[in-house]
Amino acid sequence: MQLLTLPPSPALATSIRATAQVFEDPKSKALLKHLQQVAPSEASVLIIGETGTGKELVARHIHNLSTRKTQAFVAVNCGAFSESLVEAELFGHEKGAFTGALSAKAGWFEEANGGTLFLDEIGDLPMSIQVKLLRVLQEREVVRLGSRKSIAINVRVLAATNVQLEKAINAGHFREDLFYRLNVVNLELSPLRDRPGDIIALVHYFIASYTKRLGYGEVRLSPAAEHKLATYSWPGNIRELENVIHHTLLICRDGVIQSDDLRLSNLRIERPDEHPPTDESAMGLLDQALHRLFEEQVDNLHEHVERTLLRAAYKFCHHNQVHTAELLGLSRNVARTLLINLGELKVNKRRPVKPSADERVLHLSI
Repeated sequence: MQLLTLPPSPALATSIRATAQVFEDPKSKALLKHLQQVAPSEASVLIIGETGTGKELVARHIHNLSTRKTQAFVAVNCGAFSESLVEAELFGHEKGAFTGALSAKAGWFEEANGGTLFLDEIGDLPMSIQVKLLRVLQEREVVRLGSRKSIAINVRVLAATNVQLEKAINAGHFREDLFYRLNVVNLELSPLRDRPGDIIALVHYFIASYTKRLGYGEVRLSPAAEHKLATYSWPGNIRELENVIHHTLLICRDGVIQSDDLRLSNLRIERPDEHPPTDESAMGLLDQALHRLFEEQVDNLHEHVERTLLRAAYKFCHHNQVHTAELLGLSRNVARTLLINLGELKVNKRRPVKPSADERVLHLSI
């Protein structure tokens, strides 16, 4: 397993996740190779990825591979400040610049002078601050709030976002010229569900890290628990995985993590990049609706919803039992039995055959 370990940042909460990255999956190995190519340059980098995918860690790795590695790495969350304070935080302020400014204070750009400034959630910056940030990047100087004197800076800027800035530009929420200034190098981090080769490697890393922190002895995974972790979709990405392992270690017994010890969320997160089916016809939309309704209603599928969906699916499949079963994720026997009960199929029996509750639960899951 290829494991990268980095020192923690004093400016951030000390999360184990912020100190290590696994590059085991082919996608992660390709990312690592790309990082090694672009890190030594002075180019601005825009890092794109869902929440919890390790954007800050990638920024740290770029910094540690650059010629600035002995200088400061400053991480700032642009969404953590109110619009009235973000300018003073980024560019600094002079004494008396606003109510409460009892003394002059350097901003984050000055704090990072000579090193790297990581601007996380760059898409949350107000438009008025985006204009001033663009000027700072172009002129390589800042003017503190309440001052007319410019201060020269030498900072490499890395930015990150979990939103599609192109859409924000079209909606008038982000400046196009700032986007091109930041997007000299573009790095897109895949969500954990798209790099399954990293999952178990990360699990073992977090187990080792938390057992050491908690003072526990050796803890191992049961085969069933490993399978459950490897096949879960991880909507919260690495951050969710870390939290699951931390909680599991607190409740597992006898040094073995069992499948039942794992508390995985049933939350379904709609991603902005999840596109509708390429077939925009009514049939394509029906196909999507059938899958989603069955997935979301497995535990409480009402009889009238079941009848409607089954009849719609049967008609959509041109009254083909096999295709209907495949569309709904059922076995052919169960689909046939349900269709008989609905009166869609005729058989030489006086009473319909009703599947058992266990059989319905088993086969109606998608």
